[in-house]
Amino acid sequence: MQDRGPLQTIVPRPGGPEQILSLTRPASRVAPPSIRATAIVFQDPVSLAIRSELDRLAPSDASLVIVGETGTGKELVARYIHQNSARHTGPFLAVNCGALVDTLVEAELFGFEKGAFTGALKTQVGWFEAANGGTLLLDEIGDLPPSLQVKLLRVLQEREVVRLGARVPVAVDVRVIAATNVDLESAVAAGQFRQDLYFRLNVATVKLPPLRDRPGDIEHLSAHFLSLYSEKMGRSGLTLGPGARTALIGYSWPGNIRELENVVHNAVLLATGPVIEASELKLSHPPTLPDGIATFEDEVRALVDKHLAQQEPDLLERMTSVAVQRAYERSNSNQVRAAERLGLTRNAMRTHLAHLGIIAGRASRRQSDRG
Repeated sequence: MQDRGPLQTIVPRPGGPEQILSLTRPASRVAPPSIRATAIVFQDPVSLAIRSELDRLAPSDASLVIVGETGTGKELVARYIHQNSARHTGPFLAVNCGALVDTLVEAELFGFEKGAFTGALKTQVGWFEAANGGTLLLDEIGDLPPSLQVKLLRVLQEREVVRLGARVPVAVDVRVIAATNVDLESAVAAGQFRQDLYFRLNVATVKLPPLRDRPGDIEHLSAHFLSLYSEKMGRSGLTLGPGARTALIGYSWPGNIRELENVVHNAVLLATGPVIEASELKLSHPPTLPDGIATFEDEVRALVDKHLAQQEPDLLERMTSVAVQRAYERSNSNQVRAAERLGLTRNAMRTHLAHLGIIAGRASRRQSDRG
């Protein structure tokens, strides 16, 4: 199995700029390679509240469940808990339960003796023994087969494992953290997850909100990923333009931190100049800007960038027409009030309204008067 190298966690230094901490994987045994976000940021008020909760939970040895959408950084949060616990000198191992082959799940988790089954050419410790003295993250715990849920419950209760093909139990000292993107309570109600195992794991729950609900983290994450991939690809000096930053903040991020990392990575690959523009960001749908996140100029800049990238014609005229019509409508068809709201004279406002056909122009009025 291939080690994907160090992960980084960005945390704010009290009274100063954020600090980047490197959390390296143990060399003994690593999780199957998969795409993971490489940083977590605590800058948004929502994230700072989560960090405070994590700091309270970390010193304990209690099992806990981390719940969040795919890509929100559940593994990184588990690493943060481990790094700030008394077990930080021990191993941190993460195993994706959904990626384990059904016929080998028990052997993977609890180990096996030589000759236990065809192909067992030597004794192999499982994930629990490999994580002894440290922390084991069971990612996507909801995908664990029901037959293994019973055996996992026993391990958590007895603090010992029995390797496949063995009769003598082996004591293990492991803190178990479970992670899931599904509602385990609903899975229990549906009979898909054992209630007793749920209660054993769920001593505490950490709920990770999606990235769209913590927009204050987006800019710092973007800067981190830009620096990371610019250095990797030898493109130092790349920056995000104002429109790109605004577009990133305004996007809803259905894929969360993982999607943000991929978008920035792609932008570094395809950037044609030293400044990455909004048009060079491969976003699946137009961004929407939350209230209070961007200035008026930022919002307009992001909108203009989007439509310029789509090469839409007569952009200025169309934007002006929409502004005039909306101001007129919002002013209850009062020309003077609408003109004031747009910073126009009344005559200029009348010219725009006539051009749009909302009111009759001067020539039409003169012709009507003659008739």
